Amino acid sequence: MRSIDLFAGIGGMRLAAEEIGLQNVFSSEISTSAINIYRDNFNESPSGDIRGIDAKTIPDHDVLMAGFPCQPFSSSGGRKGFLDTRGTLFFEICRVVEEKKPKAILLENVKGLLHNDQGRTFRVILDSLENLGYSTSYGILNARDFGLPQNRERVFIVGLRGDKNYIDLTAPIPNFYPRLRDFVDSGHNEPYLDKSEYTLIPSSRRIEQPSGLIFAGYRNKSLRKKGALPNSEHLSRVHRQPNRIYSVDGVSPTLASQESNGRYFILDQTGVRKLSTRELYRIMGFPQYFKLNETDSALRVAIGNSVAIPVAKEVLSRIQFALQSSQNLKQPLEVRRKW
Repeated sequence: MRSIDLFAGIGGMRLAAEEIGLQNVFSSEISTSAINIYRDNFNESPSGDIRGIDAKTIPDHDVLMAGFPCQPFSSSGGRKGFLDTRGTLFFEICRVVEEKKPKAILLENVKGLLHNDQGRTFRVILDSLENLGYSTSYGILNARDFGLPQNRERVFIVGLRGDKNYIDLTAPIPNFYPRLRDFVDSGHNEPYLDKSEYTLIPSSRRIEQPSGLIFAGYRNKSLRKKGALPNSEHLSRVHRQPNRIYSVDGVSPTLASQESNGRYFILDQTGVRKLSTRELYRIMGFPQYFKLNETDSALRVAIGNSVAIPVAKEVLSRIQFALQSSQNLKQPLEVRRKW
């Protein structure tokens, strides 16, 4: 089976597809740094801006994959939806689908897509795919439920050609959550913060949240001093996610593309430090052999824009089975990889 990867980023979707035997025949990406990382790892460069590519020149394929730009639908991006020019890139996907008519489509985006413009944006997406001849199904899947120590919720949309094809994207219910402590490096080179730079809450008050996060403290950085009550200068920092400190006995918050400085601080057995770049890639499911030859800031932005590989692999496995067996799949997803 053949696949293409639009808005390919650093190739997370492609890695997931190749792990189950799909052959990638075309990729498109516009970010220079992402293209560099992609080329280092796949020995080929993606084609450029999809808006300038004639759909007729794209090779025939069975599965079209696209993690189209999420910023128009995310809280950090202002949720402008289709009013944002990046939001209109979805219709570039439709243009390719109309021309090439793949058997299956897999789209991934932030869960805010579901509620953008009171749900009208998402309805347009589903209606567009259905008007092109695809049955659609979707679900919010969390990387935490697929063996990764990260609370990362994303909406996955599957379109199968035909009017009665369906894949249940119900999330699995794991027996346990993975822990950051099993994914961090003992030989990392990240410096530890001085104890004066942070405040830890007592261990007895470090309660695991339903998300799997364990809030352990915050960095002592004052955002407001004027009018602040005594000893409260740092409290506003508690509510700013990038400056919270989380215990390695829990999971990580969602890795975001805006964090080029890598402000994900953890409390391990030694002290408080940032997660290393390699650790960030590991908790997204990227293999140890994946080459990280770009600047540290570019690598951190790129991983926040990528996809959790075990989640994408699980959905693609279901698509592959559906296409090969011509059977409707109405049972929930299962975690096949043991952790």
